[in-house]
Amino acid sequence: MLGFLLNRLWQSAVLLVIVSIIGFVVLNLIPGGPLSQFALDPGMTQADIDRIAAQMGLDRPIVVQYFDWAWKLLQGDWGHSFRDGAPVLDVIWRHLFATLLLMGSSTVIAIALGTWIGIRGATHRYSTFDYVATVGAMVALSIPTFWFGLVGIYVFALKLGWVPAGNMYTIGDQSVLNYLHHLILPSFVLALVNIAIWSRYMRSATLDVINQDFVNTARAKGVTERRVLMKHVVGNALLPMITLAGMQLPSILSGALVTETVFTWPGMGRLFLDSLGYSDYPVVMGLLMFSAILVLAGNLIADIVVAVVDPRIRLG
Repeated sequence: MLGFLLNRLWQSAVLLVIVSIIGFVVLNLIPGGPLSQFALDPGMTQADIDRIAAQMGLDRPIVVQYFDWAWKLLQGDWGHSFRDGAPVLDVIWRHLFATLLLMGSSTVIAIALGTWIGIRGATHRYSTFDYVATVGAMVALSIPTFWFGLVGIYVFALKLGWVPAGNMYTIGDQSVLNYLHHLILPSFVLALVNIAIWSRYMRSATLDVINQDFVNTARAKGVTERRVLMKHVVGNALLPMITLAGMQLPSILSGALVTETVFTWPGMGRLFLDSLGYSDYPVVMGLLMFSAILVLAGNLIADIVVAVVDPRIRLG
């Protein structure tokens, strides 16, 4: 286990370096560069822009800028926002809870509904339910998340008035029930695509297990079908799903970016788009690195959980 952890940490460190280099170079190659927001000020002369670039160290070669940024990052200094001068980590922390709340609730919904749909589809193969679930999954995977969000707002918020159209809470009311009321629609919209993916994988995994010899042996011993399903089939079918959960983190993060924008949810996805629009590159790079760390940590945790749950797996 220790050797596996050290190897994965080394691989993760290399990937983070590659991600940081690509992100840093791409942002600096964008027309206007980090100082593009200053160029929009009609009262700003080229001499003023050059002076600001010198003060911020942006007149140096890009390689020097990168190593200076990376060294400060390793020391815990993620830079300061161009917008208000606040430390980048503080800006991220202010939006982290909203994103984790949205991602966590949508993941729970996706796992619960996707698992149930997948198992029922496998145990009732070629039934009306299975056909409807298959068609529904294909539709959910074919339509972009923002479309579901806009339709959800139109139907459930504007027409029916069941849920709010956006934001995280109502101003003046920060109760738990108010948070949950605002969370319902965006969490279900974000979960839709993952429900489709999870149900298809769960159906396939269940079908792989349901006719295995150890399942047939349990049936031959007189074990009830419900007990066979819950103890032998579902337990083994869920093992590859743990790995899938870790692999789904990038798609959940990207989906959260769209969902937060549609529902004006004050999370990291909306912060990322706002920072891009303002050319707030320190915050953009901070969000890029923070998201990469989350994804790598999620995959590592998923691998460890699989090894702990299934003793047949040994991590060398």
